[in-house]
Amino acid sequence: MKFKEISEMSSDELRTKKRDMRQESLHLRLQQQSGQLEQPSRLRLIRREVARIETILSQRDAKAEKK
Repeated sequence: MKFKEISEMSSDELRTKKRDMRQESLHLRLQQQSGQLEQPSRLRLIRREVARIETILSQRDAKAEKK
């Protein structure tokens, strides 16, 4: 998902997406530990997307505090 697409989502949607992605990351890490992970690159993509979401959320929080 692109940064622009993420920035257009509401904060509630972002928090839900972040929770879902963290859950998926957990499952992928468990698969990796057991040697069943088919796409190791997916872990990296999820980690980056979570970081993008957290960046947007923190920017919004900072903007809300200034008001």
